[in-house]
Amino acid sequence: MNPNLIFLNSFLDVSEETFSKLTGIATYKKLRAGELIARPGEIPSKIYMLTTGMMRAYLSTENGKEFNKNFFMPFSFVGALTALIQNQPSKLTYEALTECSVYEVNFHDIEQLCKEDITISNLYNRILEHVYIRYEERQLELISLDAKDRYLALRKKIPKIDELIPQYQIASYLSITPVQLSRIRRKIKKDDKKGK
Repeated sequence: MNPNLIFLNSFLDVSEETFSKLTGIATYKKLRAGELIARPGEIPSKIYMLTTGMMRAYLSTENGKEFNKNFFMPFSFVGALTALIQNQPSKLTYEALTECSVYEVNFHDIEQLCKEDITISNLYNRILEHVYIRYEERQLELISLDAKDRYLALRKKIPKIDELIPQYQIASYLSITPVQLSRIRRKIKKDDKKGK
């Protein structure tokens, strides 16, 4: 079975006919590392389904400091969702961290299909529920876990994250400094050696 269909079926049973409608409005694309799919100040029109690679969403301050809001791994939906829903400029930048494969869909086309097909409307609602749950999990991690536990939780979600992206980006996502992250990593290595 097509892995994209398997992914969509994790939200809702999707028939071949419904899947065909969705693929009919999607364009397969390869993104280079560093390529942007949404920029702050621009009103986005596209949403993406990430099938290979890794992406991030981040906020930039006026002095150039970056705060990572989210990392995206296959399979996931990526895009400035709030800006798309409100038809307003994005506040975040969405960037490919590695070479990525995505399916690009015009958000207006999805909205139109939702009006025409109850299954696609239900699928869209399930995906929004999933996005909200992930957002709430992230907020709870930030207020309930210390920095070390947030880092361990991130490594559990993305096992090779230390090899995939720079330390400063991981630290930004964890709301700590790169120096604090180095200390945490050293302590974990030391504790691991003691446990052996």
